[in-house]
Amino acid sequence: VGILPGADPNLKNEYVVVTAHLDHLGRWAAVNGDSVYNGAHDNAVGIGVMLEIARSLHASGSRPKRSIAFVAVTAEEKGLLGSDFYAQQAQAREQKVVANVNMDMPMIFTPIFDFVALGAQHSTLGSVAKQAAAAQGYRLSADAQPELVKFIRSDQFSFIRRGIPALSLTGGYQPRDPSVDLAELREQFLSAHYHQPSDDLTLPMDYPAAADLARVNGRIALAIASAANAPRWNNDDFFGEKFQSPK
Repeated sequence: VGILPGADPNLKNEYVVVTAHLDHLGRWAAVNGDSVYNGAHDNAVGIGVMLEIARSLHASGSRPKRSIAFVAVTAEEKGLLGSDFYAQQAQAREQKVVANVNMDMPMIFTPIFDFVALGAQHSTLGSVAKQAAAAQGYRLSADAQPELVKFIRSDQFSFIRRGIPALSLTGGYQPRDPSVDLAELREQFLSAHYHQPSDDLTLPMDYPAAADLARVNGRIALAIASAANAPRWNNDDFFGEKFQSPK
């Protein structure tokens, strides 16, 4: 855990929590003689993005109103155990977490025009994400597979179920090179490399797009931490009504 302390005496005890899970499956069943599950896309990219946001905000000298916590959590693959422990401890210590920005397996294979902000339609964080993406020259696309309910399938759910609005950005669907079949790249990764030893650095990865993802998420975190009002669930939203807002 690393903390960028807030500058406002009245808001510095409110926290924007930026998360990514640092471990994968470790050693597991060997595939073609390889038992090391590297987790390059899932989730070394997410950890790299989180660390770069922390580094760049620290280097910029930015002092937003609220504090920003950068948290590398463990055991996401075992049931969100690390993020659940952190959120539970924050709640027990009456540390007010106002938002979570999580990064998990963004699947940045090639230069793209768009990102997907999972959870954007549920809270005021959606407009924050849209503005941040536009400022970096990207647009936001809707999740093309809502039936997979990815919004509640990673560490952000540890915060959502405690009433805290959350976002998780992933790569979009619109390649900058029209000759690239991005849908095929995604399907190939999910069918052949997801949770396999072959999720390593031999796979396609576009580092400039990943760097832009860090910039967009950094803008989001900074905007939340600098805003006069904390994020809130949209009126009549399922998650807001189901889990309520934190007291």
